[in-house]
Amino acid sequence: MLRDVNTHVSDGLMGFTTATGDGVHIKIGASPIEAGTSILITGDMDAEKIKARLGLSPLADAAMDAVQSGAVKIYCIPVAAATAGTVDEVSKTGKGGGTLTVTGSPNNAFSVIAKITVSGELNTAAFAVSIDGGYRFSDEITIPLTGDYELTGTGLTLHFAEKTDEVYLNSFAVDDTYSFTITAPIMTNGDVLAAVDKLKQFNQEFEFIHVVGESTLPLWLALSEAQKELSAIYHKPAFVLLEAAFPTEDSDGSGGIYDWAAQMETDRKKIANTDIQVCAAWGRIIRLDGRTQIANLAGLVSGRYAKAPVQESIGKTRPEAGYGFSGARLAELLSAGYNNSVIELLDVAGYLTFREYDGLSDIYVYHTKMLCPEGSDYRYAEDVRVRN
Repeated sequence: MLRDVNTHVSDGLMGFTTATGDGVHIKIGASPIEAGTSILITGDMDAEKIKARLGLSPLADAAMDAVQSGAVKIYCIPVAAATAGTVDEVSKTGKGGGTLTVTGSPNNAFSVIAKITVSGELNTAAFAVSIDGGYRFSDEITIPLTGDYELTGTGLTLHFAEKTDEVYLNSFAVDDTYSFTITAPIMTNGDVLAAVDKLKQFNQEFEFIHVVGESTLPLWLALSEAQKELSAIYHKPAFVLLEAAFPTEDSDGSGGIYDWAAQMETDRKKIANTDIQVCAAWGRIIRLDGRTQIANLAGLVSGRYAKAPVQESIGKTRPEAGYGFSGARLAELLSAGYNNSVIELLDVAGYLTFREYDGLSDIYVYHTKMLCPEGSDYRYAEDVRVRN
């Protein structure tokens, strides 16, 4: 060692990448789970593990959609939704004289079917129940003497009551079926903004935020301002992925979709932010746990962003790119997804849509449009992802 020689070692000049959070995202959604911090979901988790961590909730459903579409790391922020879900009227078929009512506050959207498997009265009759429209039924359960049975994890309790009219042989007869549907709880705009506010002190790298559940222009505008604050003041450049409300149709099938699309076009003109994206596509999804459910397709989109390099469009149709959705995951597009003229209108307006192509069996993202200002260079997510 030469005493008069000072050595200076350079580091970081070979181009090795540092953590940038590419493909990692935040999900904010309604869930009965109480957590002081975010809940990590990884791509190697199965459906039961995800539901155990996030509850039977819209947040869990969206996380499952993302995982089966390519997501490897998701930070989930559960929100106790201020607006409770609703339970529709119970519909009954069968020869028994008993009744079924429902109480509680549901955690998610469910399609419940309770089917009598053994005839009798309370404490002798038995039933099986499905919360996914009949895709999967529970084991046989004896109706309790009290008539009350809690549907674990759903927030609901079933109340069986015996017959009041002696014309019926049994209160509950084999193949009696009670069915009803439930809507999911809904976060208020304040709920969402409070969750986004937590990200100011969030110390993990992430690329975008997915807000789970239908939303409209007032929330888009509020989140546009929140996103600008996160980027400019807290140095967290991230785009926000939102879900448009379900398209409405007139009862006779005329006009409704076009009126909805026209209103969407009008709303879009009121917002100009390269980091706000709204998915306007809805479809019938086969979820990771096997359930078939109608949902906004933003959950699938979030998984594809994790799968794709930041500079690449997730709308690529080349089979080797692997961005299409087969019938095993996305059974069909709904409402506006069937109508090419409506898809084009929404695409030109700046919404993310899905479509089918002649000669291709899969369903694809059309364009990853952002609600950017007119003339912006950042019209597509792949441009925004590279910039951020």
